[in-house]
Amino acid sequence: MAVTVIPLSSMLTVKYQTGLTPEGTPVFKQKSLNNVSADATEQDAYDVAAAIFNLVQNPMSKVYLRKNYELANE
Repeated sequence: MAVTVIPLSSMLTVKYQTGLTPEGTPVFKQKSLNNVSADATEQDAYDVAAAIFNLVQNPMSKVYLRKNYELANE
């Protein structure tokens, strides 16, 4: 039997640097954007994250895209 893949939702998470500790190591935080279109491409998701972080002073460190699917056995 073939499995049908049904895209449900995606979540974009960006890890960014907010400053340095007194010892000089970077301090990171992350921000997640829920309900990203399930059919958004990886490049589109990265481009959106880069565009948002070009507007703020904190440098972007990493970008994560989590996609959720339903797998139906048909």
